[in-house]
Amino acid sequence: MRATARVTAVLGPTNTGKTHYAIERMLGHRTGVIGLPLRLLAREVYDRIVAQRGPSVVALVTGEERIVPERTQYWVCTVEAMPMEIGADFVAVDEIQLCGDPERGHVFTDRLLRARGLVETMFLGSDVMRGAIAALVPHVTFLRRERFSTLSYAGSKKISRMPPRSAIVGFSVDNVYAIAELIRRQKGGCAVVMGALSPRTRNAQVALYQNGDVDYLVATDAIGMGLNLDIRHVAFSSTVKFDGRRMRPLFPHELGQIAGRAGRHTEAGTFGVTGEASPLDEGVVDAIENHRFAPIQRLHWRNDRLEFGTVERLIASLEEPTSNEWLSRARESDDLHALKALSEEPEVRARLHSPHEVRLLWDVCRIPDFRSISTTEHVTLLARIFGFLCEGKVPNDWLAGAIARIDRPSGDIDTLSKRLAYIRTWTYVAQRRGWVQDESHWREETRAVEDRLSDALHGALTQRFVDRRTSVLMRRLKQKESLVAEVNDKGEVTVEGEFVGRLEGFRFRQDASNSPDEARTLRQAAVQALRPEFHLRADRFYNSPDTEMDFTEQGGLMWGEQAVGKLIAGPEPMRPQVEAFVDEDAGPEVAEKVRRRLQHFIDRKVAAQFEPLLAMSRDETLTGLARGFAFRLVESLGLIPREQVAEEVKSLDQEARSALRKHGVRFGQFTIFLPLLLKPAPTRLRLVLWSLANGLQEFPESPPPGLVTIPHIADVPKMHYTLAGYHPAGQRAIRIDMLERLADLLRAKDSRAGFEATPDMLSITGMTLEQFAGLMQGLGYRAEPGERPKVKAAPAAAEAAPAEGEAPAEVPAEEAPAAEAPSADAEAAPDAPAEEPAAVEVESFYTFTWAPRRPDRGPRRHDRGQGEGRNRGPRATPGDAPAEGAAAEARPPRGDRPERQGHGHGGKPKGKGGKPDRKGADRNQPKSFESRPARSDRIDPDNPFAVLAALRDRS
Repeated sequence: MRATARVTAVLGPTNTGKTHYAIERMLGHRTGVIGLPLRLLAREVYDRIVAQRGPSVVALVTGEERIVPERTQYWVCTVEAMPMEIGADFVAVDEIQLCGDPERGHVFTDRLLRARGLVETMFLGSDVMRGAIAALVPHVTFLRRERFSTLSYAGSKKISRMPPRSAIVGFSVDNVYAIAELIRRQKGGCAVVMGALSPRTRNAQVALYQNGDVDYLVATDAIGMGLNLDIRHVAFSSTVKFDGRRMRPLFPHELGQIAGRAGRHTEAGTFGVTGEASPLDEGVVDAIENHRFAPIQRLHWRNDRLEFGTVERLIASLEEPTSNEWLSRARESDDLHALKALSEEPEVRARLHSPHEVRLLWDVCRIPDFRSISTTEHVTLLARIFGFLCEGKVPNDWLAGAIARIDRPSGDIDTLSKRLAYIRTWTYVAQRRGWVQDESHWREETRAVEDRLSDALHGALTQRFVDRRTSVLMRRLKQKESLVAEVNDKGEVTVEGEFVGRLEGFRFRQDASNSPDEARTLRQAAVQALRPEFHLRADRFYNSPDTEMDFTEQGGLMWGEQAVGKLIAGPEPMRPQVEAFVDEDAGPEVAEKVRRRLQHFIDRKVAAQFEPLLAMSRDETLTGLARGFAFRLVESLGLIPREQVAEEVKSLDQEARSALRKHGVRFGQFTIFLPLLLKPAPTRLRLVLWSLANGLQEFPESPPPGLVTIPHIADVPKMHYTLAGYHPAGQRAIRIDMLERLADLLRAKDSRAGFEATPDMLSITGMTLEQFAGLMQGLGYRAEPGERPKVKAAPAAAEAAPAEGEAPAEVPAEEAPAAEAPSADAEAAPDAPAEEPAAVEVESFYTFTWAPRRPDRGPRRHDRGQGEGRNRGPRATPGDAPAEGAAAEARPPRGDRPERQGHGHGGKPKGKGGKPDRKGADRNQPKSFESRPARSDRIDPDNPFAVLAALRDRS
């Protein structure tokens, strides 16, 4: 060192620009070396110098990185990796107060005592080192730098109330992760910075914070070592830490070093504690605010004059004490512990033949324990590496296998962090000269693996601790920029490209994966951006055709697949009202526009589906009983069980009935209805309107279209079946119009003597014979099963072929040739073998007779002239001319069609030509008497069924 070389100690609190000043001084010299306490800080300073002078003259040397251009002028290093013998003009050591650190203090003390520049040497750090530097470094010049901004104590605050641009400091990985998770749920996310992170991961996390993507930073005490961040408030989650051996309180100067990161340049900063930490003492607060701390009295030191003759002499030199009152021997470090453990291994001792092997063993022992698994495993790994180096170099195959097991950029945060720690070991090995074959290849390979793992770790940290949706939206809101909201065809809402929820109709359904605090922030941002979208969507909805809308069977109103409202009861069953589903944030104008459009839709739907009913209600020609009956039909939505209006039907004259038939009313045997309203669309709407009018909570659903019968569930009210257009009968319910067609066929049968089901009856109902029997029993008939031989057609081969041109003659059974009958001789022949009788196939049939069920009302009166004794079962009175007298009670119900001429009560011909055979009639058979006049041959022109019946009778 030249006699004129200057040594300067630049001391002061944080935020005084010491590091920036040293960089400027170094760049003013031809060559220079600067040592920094952290690999992260070294990378930051390296990038700054490269930006000014270019990468061709700047070197970066750390334990895991080595970038050394051929024309290197400036070296940026960690303190442990500083080159000591290159003769640089300028040498600087940052954070020199770390001489008092129990773990690394001896390295900084060594640089304080030995690192010198040819022209200028500079030590940067806290004022607590003034006395030690003055005592140990002769001719030193002190330069005091004052803080650019003020630092004040803000007390204790909950994490949920931390101001933006805050850093919360934890002293363990678990603590850091727990705080980060809490901030993510309450504030939208945070960046995570720890000393164990790779520079690439740390820079990516810091970028999240510096760019404003997140407003919070959770870090270890690594941020106290010169990292320049835009921090306004520093909060300590704890004031104790584990120093590698025990839990101890933080020294005031350590608290001041970390707290000093708040307030960059001229902006004031604050510090405090979280709710989990004890408030700071007044003395500590005063010391931090005024930057006055107790000076460091002892520096950790380890002998630098090592002897490599034998391993014992090496250990002795490392443990040599010092007599300097400012120095104290450092405690046993990891490298010395590893050296002692390896020296006891027989395989290792067998390889120590010369000082060269001893020096090599010491270099191997200085490999840091990045993995921190256990001392034994670390020593085992060092022994393996030492064995390889004694034989030459680390084998490529073995190193490639070790790296391949680590090169897996997948997994959670802990897994990726462990792999990063593992790859740092091989990165360190690859940086040592002569340890591996093809050093440049393995340096690039280990660097590439570290980069991949770093990117994966950054992604995992961001995914776990940053809700990008909340952070991006919060930043936009703070900047008061207009947010861009988009809704895709699936209804997914994105604001500034971030998914925030779904827009279902006019209601915003927020993503439920957020905490309540996040949800409020997201909703605020989303609604602000969606307000114009609500208006655009409302305009599009108002102008959309009715074909894009529909109602559900539970009264919901749909726009495509989105629910936009529901039906509510109105003043009348056929005048329902609507309730629109619109968020309050959309505004009253949007809500009213949606409500009006829905009301128009349902009004037109009712008018279209119930047009016959509405036309009948507006027909002023209907008067008297006909008008009253029309209103009954309107109130019942077009369907009335006949048993409910039996008396009203009786009182209607033919003119009134004709006027009602003009509007499509059919007076059926079981139901009074309008056939047009039995179609699926009116049926579906009728069930909804009736359910609304009756205040049901769960609406009955209409059956699938096209079914003639459906199952009859006993628990379902009969009215539900009637409104659906079905009539319950036994185990099935049959459609009303098909039931009336069946009733027309049944009236043509003799229900007293009994009849069998015809193919037409089975075809109408679509049932098997057994199912039809159950239906008939449900209608009031008795079904008696029977069996008979099945009649088969004669085989074609057994028929006699008629002569050409002749028709086959029918031979009566009594005129059959005698040869075909068995002879008496044949029957009497005892030796003739007896033929087994052929199996006769039988067929099942049912005979149906009218057997109405009567309620138990005491003894039945047999007065034929009294109408009170008629059946009260499931039937309706006759139509045009109601039957009177006792004969009606034994007759099946009939509709409003008149009886055909020439038929009896059952409609079955009684004689030739359709006239009754009075001579052959059973005189004991009950007779019926009717009070109506003789039937006229005039056909009602307004009744199409009467016209068809007359045409059939004449055919």
